[in-house]
Amino acid sequence: MTGTLFHPLAVILLTPAVAAALLAILPGYRLTARLNVLASALAFLAAASLFVVSRPAPGNYLLVDDLNIVFVVLNTFVGLTAAIFSASYIGHEIDSGHLKAAHVHFYHAMYQLMMFGMNLALVSNNIGLMWVAIELATLTTVLMVGLYRTHEALEAAWKYFILGSVGIALALFGTILVYVAAQPVLGDGTPSMIWTGLMAGAASFDPAMLNLAFVFLLLGYGTKVGLVPLHAWLPDAHAEGPTPISAVLSGLLLNVALYAVLRFKMLMAAQPDALAPGPLMVGMGLLSLVFAAFMLYARRDIKRLFAYSSIEHMGIITFAFGMGGPVANFAGLLHMVMHSLTKSAIFFGVGHVAQIRGTQRIDAIRGLTQSHPVLGWGLALAVLAIAGMPPFGVFMSEFLVVTTSFARTPVLAGILILGLLVAFGALLLRLTGLVFGEPEGPAVPIRASLVPLYLHMGLVVIAGLYLPPAIVTWFQTVARLLG
Repeated sequence: MTGTLFHPLAVILLTPAVAAALLAILPGYRLTARLNVLASALAFLAAASLFVVSRPAPGNYLLVDDLNIVFVVLNTFVGLTAAIFSASYIGHEIDSGHLKAAHVHFYHAMYQLMMFGMNLALVSNNIGLMWVAIELATLTTVLMVGLYRTHEALEAAWKYFILGSVGIALALFGTILVYVAAQPVLGDGTPSMIWTGLMAGAASFDPAMLNLAFVFLLLGYGTKVGLVPLHAWLPDAHAEGPTPISAVLSGLLLNVALYAVLRFKMLMAAQPDALAPGPLMVGMGLLSLVFAAFMLYARRDIKRLFAYSSIEHMGIITFAFGMGGPVANFAGLLHMVMHSLTKSAIFFGVGHVAQIRGTQRIDAIRGLTQSHPVLGWGLALAVLAIAGMPPFGVFMSEFLVVTTSFARTPVLAGILILGLLVAFGALLLRLTGLVFGEPEGPAVPIRASLVPLYLHMGLVVIAGLYLPPAIVTWFQTVARLLG
């Protein structure tokens, strides 16, 4: 570390931590909403500056490298746009009587604490600290999922807590096994928990111990990723929690858990006699994709629909990283970024739709392009993008995943294409009813800003048409790091 509180890494961590403490004691929703946005903006600006400032040397606890910069910048950007969306969304919920001011007193404090936990997990150079940070982010989202205090919301929060606790317990056991494998080589205590040290000494670790550790780690953190069959918490949490948290869950928290899996995958690759982690990730990825694609047809709640879409796309990303190699890793990174931007944009739109119609039932939402054309067409663009239509960035990343899998394993490519086509059909079927036809009920005006939705979609369109050479080079470097 540089020893200054003004280094971007310090700002990324201290801003949400200090903001959480202030927000917990400040009164008034409007004031705390503005401070929440300001803190998120400062964290994003600090993250973006990591591209131009010198990186601190790895320490015992913190690390900045090419891999985690991708995640940190994406995390803080979506955190900022979700905070902007949240300000008007939660305000409307209070005004309409769906939430009481007392229920949201700690909402923005929990939001910043969640951002702190995710940022800390991404820049941790210590496997124990990363585990603690992910658990912190999980616990804060559990509290926010139950914000409405209804029976369904509390049940969803409880299910999320129970299954998340099982997953994090498995991840903890896997982390302990990694420590046990490293201890004879690196010594007792902190040296056997530091990423940079683990990577340097991995070739001398006991491969059998690493194999067992990775199975627990994949199951544990895979629960947080939402991979089948560990996904049961995700649809309920999305459907019953406030929509800004649905956007954060799909766009950010799933990525943080995936980041942990990728770090341990790199560790496994550094030990030539250890189990190849790719086939396990490929299998769970394909299972998640196919299962979620068929489940899309049976959804009647609009937020549950896109929750299963998140499971589908996390399956695609896991499959790509499991395949490995420069092209597949590049495609996995690109798809992760495009999914985060597109899915959070979808939830921004869905949040407005649910407030306008007063329901989340798909059959009660019709004709959005007529009643609210700006919102309706924005949501239509986002759904077409997540379905994989050109010229959006999701199409480009899916095309890369399909072509590289065809070149290496045509049978798996066939299963991949089947899942993509099934999901494509389900999303188009639902989209037709949502945006076309005769609108039901009066046209309630929208008081919330649609800027976050269109900002995300603008970036997704640009990425589908043109990726700047600097970003391509950066992603290629990260792809090589992943092996």
